[in-house]
Parts: sequence; structure tokens; C-alpha cells
Amino acid sequence: MGTLLTFEPPAPRLRAALRAATGADVGERAAGRAIRAEIAHYRAHLHLGGDAAGLAGLRRTAAAAMRPELPEPAASLGDDALVAALLEALRFRAYPEVPRTLQALRRSGIRLVVVSNWDVSLHERLAELGLSPLLDGALASAEFGAAKPDPSIFEAALGLAGAAPEEAWHAGDSPEADVGGALAAGVTPVLVARDGQPAPPGVMRIAALDGLLSLVP
Repeated sequence: MGTLLTFEPPAPRLRAALRAATGADVGERAAGRAIRAEIAHYRAHLHLGGDAAGLAGLRRTAAAAMRPELPEPAASLGDDALVAALLEALRFRAYPEVPRTLQALRRSGIRLVVVSNWDVSLHERLAELGLSPLLDGALASAEFGAAKPDPSIFEAALGLAGAAPEEAWHAGDSPEADVGGALAAGVTPVLVARDGQPAPPGVMRIAALDGLLSLVP
């Protein structure tokens, strides 16, 4: 998220999904509060989604976190129906420049591995968006057992890429998780600053992923 992928605004989609399920409109504010509650719960517990069973449980508890923010009858929806509404609200897409940038990097002989603080469904998202064939591997933190900025997940990615730390770049949008983690692992960081945020001193900043192409000889 923020580097390769983004998503459509989820609150309007949640509002529409709940209206379809209940026949009642929860309203813009309640839908927004519910999504914020779900995101906060997910971020705090995503490490539980390391396999299919864990992911199913995580989705149920994340959907349940929305209940206090929803009016009736949406608040009393069954667990399965509320999870379905949540999943309908989440529609991911790749940033426009991402596929062609990955293609160009691969043509240059660069091996590409995704390292993400995500649950095991990371692999499904990359596949459904057509990015998996452009990659040499992907590591989801919940599946691996450690999250960025822990250097161990970067070290595992280097193993998948067959690269030494000094031979690698890590591009990401978080100064803490991406830049800090890469530096701890001895990897050169590149901050993807789509919102214009400044990079830490001495760190390269690019406005979108295709800025990486300037690093290719």
C-alpha cells in the first residue's frame, strides 16, 4: 500500500454494500467511522492472518470492530454478512505506472521481491492485479512472522532475490518501516513519496515507482 497498490475509497463502497444487505442507509459518517475502526483493528492484529484460518478469523474480528459505529439494522447483521460487506468495500488497484515499471526493471535483469506488512492474502492481491508474473517473490509479514522494520524480513527477501544487501534497493513509502528497516538490514532505501513527504537526510526520494528507472544503468 502506497508503493505498489492503493484502493478505491472504502467508506462509500461499505455504505452501498450495507444498503444492499439491509435495505437501509447507514449514512456517510457512520460508514467512515466504521472503516476507520476496521483499519485500526486490522493494523493492530494483521500478524494473526498468517494462514487461511488465521485470515478468516482476522476478517471476522475486523468486521466486528465496525459494529459499534453502525446504526441498526446494519449493527445486527450476522458475522458472515458483515464480513462480506467489508470485503466488498475493499477494492485494490495498482498505481498506473507500476506494471510498466516492474516490466522495465525485469528487462534490465533486476530481481524483484515484495516485502509487505500484510496478511497471507497479499499473494492473492498481487495475482488478481496481474503483478505476480512480474515478481520473483513476495513476503507477507503475517506469513513470515516478522514485520518491517525488523531487518529479518529484509534479509529473507534478499535470500529470495539472491542478492547481498549492498546490491539491493528497497523502495517503500514509510520512513519508519521501509527506510528504517532497509537501513538496519544494510540495504539502500528509496522513499516513494507520493504525497510529497520529505525523505530522511541522505535518502533518495521519488514521486512514484517509475523514479526507480533513473537508477538503472
